[in-house]
Amino acid sequence: MLVGYARVSTEDQHLYMQEDALKTMGCTEIFNDIASGANTARPGLEKALAYLREGDTLVVWKLDRLGRSLSHLIQIIQSLSEKNIGFKSVRESIDTTTSGGKLVFHMFSSLAEFERDLIIERTRAGLKAARARGRMGGRPSMLDKRQIAKMKHYYDEQKMTVNDICKIFNVSRPTLYNYIKKEKKAIAG
Repeated sequence: MLVGYARVSTEDQHLYMQEDALKTMGCTEIFNDIASGANTARPGLEKALAYLREGDTLVVWKLDRLGRSLSHLIQIIQSLSEKNIGFKSVRESIDTTTSGGKLVFHMFSSLAEFERDLIIERTRAGLKAARARGRMGGRPSMLDKRQIAKMKHYYDEQKMTVNDICKIFNVSRPTLYNYIKKEKKAIAG
């Protein structure tokens, strides 16, 4: 059985073109979402994945309609493969129910893994080079040393609530606690 999945990013967009293409491919059931690709909550996709059974094939109009990223797409398709469920993409002509389609998909997977490894390698090399020049990464401090000392004093004094201290210095509770933790480490170290 061919099961379709269609997605558009906003309410202003229409699913008609995707749904028509999926019907033309022979999909008997079509699930859909109106959600950004970056959005993790996609109930239509969850329903489609739950509906699929061994021997079925999930069909999408285009690869980017399915996954939030290439790694997410690969994860979904590998999960389908483990359950003996095929995958087809109309626009890219990928069909994992054929040996050629599996080959193309595995090439995509390998390239994605290679790209991810290169990014990690470059990031580590860049951070190491920056440290060697005395630079430390991370966001610059929102408060100067005097403000941090005053904030810690208010906190230790316990005459003000944490929320009041946060309002005075325009920081969130986690930020306040991080500053206090760093100060305690500096004193202890």
